[in-house]
Order: sequence, then C-alpha cells, then structure tokens
Amino acid sequence: MTQKHDNLIAGQWLAGTGYSLNINPSDLSDVIGEYTQASAGQLDAAVQAARAAFPDWSVSSIQARADALDKIGTEILARREELGTLLAREEGKTKAEGIGEAARAGNIFKFFAGECLRLTGEVVPSVRPGIGVEITREPVGVVGIITPWNFPIAIPAWKIAPALAYGNCVVMKPADLVPGCAWALAEIISRSGIPAGVFNLVMGRGSVIGDPLVNHTGVDAISFTGSQSVGARIAQQCAVNLKKVQLEMGGKNPQVILDDADLAQAVELSVQSAFFSTGQRCTASSRLIVTEGIYPKFALAMKARMATLKVGDALAAGIDIGPVSSLAQLEQDLSYVDIGQKEGAVLLAGGERLKLATDGFFMAPALLTDTTADMRINREEVFGPVASIIRVKGYDEALFEANNTPFGLAAGVATTSLKYATHFKRHSQAGMVMVNLPTAGVDYHVPFGGRKGSSYGPREQGRYAQEFYTVVKTAYTLA
Repeated sequence: MTQKHDNLIAGQWLAGTGYSLNINPSDLSDVIGEYTQASAGQLDAAVQAARAAFPDWSVSSIQARADALDKIGTEILARREELGTLLAREEGKTKAEGIGEAARAGNIFKFFAGECLRLTGEVVPSVRPGIGVEITREPVGVVGIITPWNFPIAIPAWKIAPALAYGNCVVMKPADLVPGCAWALAEIISRSGIPAGVFNLVMGRGSVIGDPLVNHTGVDAISFTGSQSVGARIAQQCAVNLKKVQLEMGGKNPQVILDDADLAQAVELSVQSAFFSTGQRCTASSRLIVTEGIYPKFALAMKARMATLKVGDALAAGIDIGPVSSLAQLEQDLSYVDIGQKEGAVLLAGGERLKLATDGFFMAPALLTDTTADMRINREEVFGPVASIIRVKGYDEALFEANNTPFGLAAGVATTSLKYATHFKRHSQAGMVMVNLPTAGVDYHVPFGGRKGSSYGPREQGRYAQEFYTVVKTAYTLA
C-alpha cells in the first residue's frame, strides 16, 4: 500500500477528486506515493482561505514571520538528505544534486527570514514646506505560485519564502509530474507557526486548476516558471485582469569557447552546463559556440570526456547523470537528435536510449557537430542532455551567435583574456553571465532572471524579490 497525500487548504489536509501515482523515472516499478488531484472548487476554497488570512498576516509581526521562515529553513537543512533522496527519486537528478537542491531551499528560507527584519523605506522632504513624505512597501496580497518539475523544491522555495516574508498569502500549484517535494515542503510549512490559510497547496493538472488560479479574481499576482508558450498565455490572461505577473520561461543558452581558453576547463564547464541534471535546467548550455582555432581539439576532448560519464539510477553511487524525468520528455529529446541529423548535423557522441538494470527513462548525452545557427536544434529549447557545437571564426562572430536567439537567460564564455571577458559581460544579451564557469549554477542571495523570451517581470531571488512581492506606497503628512 502506498501513502496518500492530500491538499493543504485553510490549514486542513483535504482529499481531492482522486489520486495519481508518483513514479520513479529511474525505476518505473517504484511508486513513490499517491497524490490527490484538486478540483476547481477546492482551488476556489484555497484562494478564499488566503484572502481571509491576508488582513492579519499582512500586518503581522516581522519577528513572527522571521521565526517561522527560519524554522522552515532549519528543518529543511536538517532533513536535506531525506528530502534530496525524495527529489532524486521523483525527478531523476542524482542524489548528490538532490541533496544540494534541498540545502539550497533551506538556505533560501533562512535568507528571507533575515529579509523580514530588513524591510526598509524612505523619508524624504516635500517640495512644499511643512510636509513630510514617507515611501514604504506593502504586500501585494494573494499570490498564485505555479512551479515546474525540474527543480521541485528550490523553485517553490524561492517563490514561497519571499511571498511570506513580505506579508503575502500563497496558493501554490506544483507541477503534476513531481508533487512529492511540494507536499513535503507544505507539510513543513504547516508546522512552522504560520496561521492557517496563509499558505495553501493544491495539486493537480494545469487544465483543471492552473487556469482557474491565474484567472481567479481573488488572486492579486501570479509567479510562474515553465514553458514559453504557457508563460505567454499567462501574461495575456494577467494583462486582461490587470494582475501583477512574474514569468521565467527557459532559454537556449550559449557557452562560448575562445581560442585562448584553457581546454580542460572549457570541456569540464561545458559538460556540466550541458549534461548535468540531465540537461533539464533552464540555465543549461545547449549551444556550444567554438572558435575555429580550438574547435578540433575541443570536439575530440568533449567526446572523450562524455565517454567517462556514468548514466544510471539517480540513487546509485557514482552516477553522473540520472534519467530523463518522463517518457514524454525522453521522446522529445530523442526526436531533436533525429531532427538535428536530418538537418545535416553529425552525431559525435551519445543520443540513444539506454537499457539498464532497471526500467527507466535513461538516455546517453548527445553531442551534435557541424551545426549552423539556423537549425532547429540551435533555435528551440530541447530541455534535455542534448548539445550542439557551432563553429565560428573569432570573438565577434561568437558574440553575434551567442546573442542570435529569442531567449536571453544565461550565457557563458571560456577565455583567459580579460579584454574578451569584460566585453562579453557587457555585450551579452542575457540576464546572467558566467566567465570560466558553468552557466548552470547560481547563488540564492542574488537576482535570477533573463531577458527577451526568457523572463518577464521583476527578478526572482535576493533582495530584488521585493520588486514583485511588494507594492510601493507614498504617504504625505502635514507637520
């Protein structure tokens, strides 16, 4: 018998219309648990609970908020191995990566516990004598949070923690593919001392509760991470209802390798950027833009390094890359390998489904060479362990191709030249730039977000999160 997990609404655990199985992508015979499916009526009840809790929570003691968030962070960190193992089991990234993500979630809550006590404003003189002016920040209201499957505890944490820290109430809908980490996080939050209704969890399909959450008149703001197509639709819906909206929608990130780069370092950071976490990171580098002087050596060194990567059960020791998260995602990854070859690319390494000891969604990381910038493999987000090499003449062409994309989340350059590193940081059309580092890997206390089709609205994480989760008020007082 598997354990059943229910929605959290107004402080109560409530069953929905039925339950869906949470399956381990490393071993399809392993059922993690059964997770309920919320109805549209339950979604409405969760929003109403959040609205009812908002008046008191929005003016609650900042010390009480700080204590609650710190308690949540402390428990997550104490249980990071357990939570990281659950994450690896339901999403497919390796256990080490899962534990690291759980620790990040705990640190995020602790950071925003401190932010509760660092709320600031301004007192400025008026142009009119005898009048004082105060500029303060207040919570937005009820925030609907919709999270993706690829970071099932870190992304919920970096949305929920600032929402609560700044006095908002939350209705969260996690990705239907990975409800386990979201439920575990909700259970921790439910015991933190935060009043009933301040945080609510509704699980289920986007078609049933996602659109009603976005369009609900009781929701003041929506924070979404997911695909560009869904994000664009959410933006349109929020515009009609004049709702605040924050969107993170992926990328087609470039990793530039210049002739003067340290070859071993360039290969390692490219392998990490493209293939770790099974390439299922919006910051992953799937376009490796390589100048012609280092191109032959780089391609051969990449092939050699990829031959050493171990693909297998995410919970097994010594594994570098776990399974793809689902059959649908695996089929998409494999189809892009085929599309690339039909367009003229050469498959240098990997690209096939692997049959291992357990029945899972395993794939050998794929590297395509002889690609051009106009190929679909270099224009569309694959979101899997698939990377391609674009050969260019020099730095200027490399920079052009790096920016030649409708996305703009992350970009990297490998070089020993201070001149090129400095120029790339300034002229890269991305929200985050890495020099001699993997593009996939960011800190929790600084802003996260991109440009162009990757992001819309205020940044996430760090103190910049207040731009989305608060509204500015200007108050005048006659002395």
